[in-house]
Amino acid sequence: MKFSKKKFVYLISPVKINKSFFNDLTQVLKQKKVSFFQLRLKKGSFKKKLMFGRKIKKICKKFKVKFLINDDVYLAKRLDSDGCHLGQKDMNILDARKIIGNKIIGITCHNSIRLAKNAIKNKADYLALGAFYYSKTKKVKYKASTNFLRKARKITKTPIVAIGGITSTNYKKLLLNKANFLAISGYIWKNKKLKPIDAIKNLK
Repeated sequence: MKFSKKKFVYLISPVKINKSFFNDLTQVLKQKKVSFFQLRLKKGSFKKKLMFGRKIKKICKKFKVKFLINDDVYLAKRLDSDGCHLGQKDMNILDARKIIGNKIIGITCHNSIRLAKNAIKNKADYLALGAFYYSKTKKVKYKASTNFLRKARKITKTPIVAIGGITSTNYKKLLLNKANFLAISGYIWKNKKLKPIDAIKNLK
């Protein structure tokens, strides 16, 4: 997977999608800094997720952003998305491959070299590592350091997505320590000071 260095943002959807979201997403993707967009909805029916997914897929396509689904391989298949992201408690990557074939599959590896090696062995398309900082989006169970990031980088050329509490004040440190992409959600969607469009502009 080759992507432009400028497009280092791996954008994750807000937990709830409201009416203004689609317009905000269009404005954010227009900035040409996002390589991936992940739809991450824990609640809501399959039908509702399909409806949102179809709308988002069109916006992603327009701006050449890869559209991924969190956790749900069947939803990814139904939407014919670019791939899906799997946590350690989700479907096994080998089973997921049987369902969505040669699409992008990324794996959460927390702060574990063992999990990273396992994901590499199973040909994951990227490894999600973290949390690097305190996150408001998710409860932080696993804490990762930049030292760990460098260690992981030494064992693989597989793209690394750094995750957890990433903002305009700490993102550069992760890129300097060889993260390929930065998974960002709260800083864009839940920012009390900035609108999504202004928040993304701060990530230069």
